[in-house]
Amino acid sequence: MTFFDRIQQSFAQLGTFFPSLLGALVILFAGYLLAKLLEKGTIRLLKRVRLNDMLARGGVLHAVERSGTQFNPVRIIANLVFWFVMFGVMLIAANALGFDQLANVFSELVSYIPSVIAAIVIVIVGIVLGGFVGGLIMASAGGLHGGPTLARVGRIGIIVIAVFMALQELGIATDIVTTAFAILFGAVALALALSFGLGNRELAGQVTREWYERYKAERAAIDREAARAEMEDEADTGEHGLP
Repeated sequence: MTFFDRIQQSFAQLGTFFPSLLGALVILFAGYLLAKLLEKGTIRLLKRVRLNDMLARGGVLHAVERSGTQFNPVRIIANLVFWFVMFGVMLIAANALGFDQLANVFSELVSYIPSVIAAIVIVIVGIVLGGFVGGLIMASAGGLHGGPTLARVGRIGIIVIAVFMALQELGIATDIVTTAFAILFGAVALALALSFGLGNRELAGQVTREWYERYKAERAAIDREAARAEMEDEADTGEHGLP
């Protein structure tokens, strides 16, 4: 094959590839416009339902702001919608260009996005539920000593469970996450048991003594009742045995 033949073959391949490239660019441009339109529509919808206000009442925004992080749920969800659409558009464009490997990468990313959204929703619901449980514990505990601590433990416990559920939803080291959660849950339960036992030894001893005294009293009452029934049976037998 001569040099001119190679140049002619290259131009022929370019002429074949150019329509595919033009089609991919058109797909990307139209997809970008569609993604921006859906992003703005998502922002308007979430602002209309007052998502930020609901999360603020649930304590989500306050909890995140205390960590020093700027957090706008409406903007985050809208960005997720935008990139979800864009990944789908890039997948279509890659298929149009015949880039099978790139199309497979975008396909995996697109299939993973719903899990990311579900994980974010799980964490948000966990934070809201944790705040609700903490407030419920505070309302139930009243002015008891240690009430705020119990409320804080309950709130953090719910959030930790939500985080572990989110990690499992993402498929991040599922076995390790499950084992770590079991260890953490057991450690927290043991710590609470030890703190209660060591910090309330007198109360635990008093409760144990009360249970023991109650058991002794009930046992003595049963014995007396059995003895009286036996004496009554003997008396009845003696009366019937007289001539």
